[in-house]
Amino acid sequence: MKRYLIFGAIGPFVGGFLMLLATTVASGYWTDTSWTEIGKFLGAFVKTLQYSYLFGIVPALMVGAIDDILYHVKRIAPAVRILIVAAIGFAAASLLYGSRGPDTGALQFVLYGLVGMVPAMLSSWVVHRYADEPQAAHST
Repeated sequence: MKRYLIFGAIGPFVGGFLMLLATTVASGYWTDTSWTEIGKFLGAFVKTLQYSYLFGIVPALMVGAIDDILYHVKRIAPAVRILIVAAIGFAAASLLYGSRGPDTGALQFVLYGLVGMVPAMLSSWVVHRYADEPQAAHST
């Protein structure tokens, strides 16, 4: 249960921030940046945070379920599990968002892939660090 709470709390927050960052970079907004523009960006993030949780909670919990399944496979080490979850998050987000809009290309594919990869990897690492129970050693 802790696993799903962590994925549900961290995933939409980080994913929403990265989604807003990816769309602003893709639109060319960051060419002339000042502290007031960064303040406007953070203000927009705070105002849209509720929508990040509204639209991001289900995908975050789905990735959490994949992490839970991989946790129960004893042969998969935690670092490999984190990398697998990150790859699934990258693939899902880049295929879902990367080919949208008038400017499609490698930059958009990578930016939107990071929107899925970073929250998945961060959440999986936090779960491994703080929520996983120690595995009992089996003797044969």
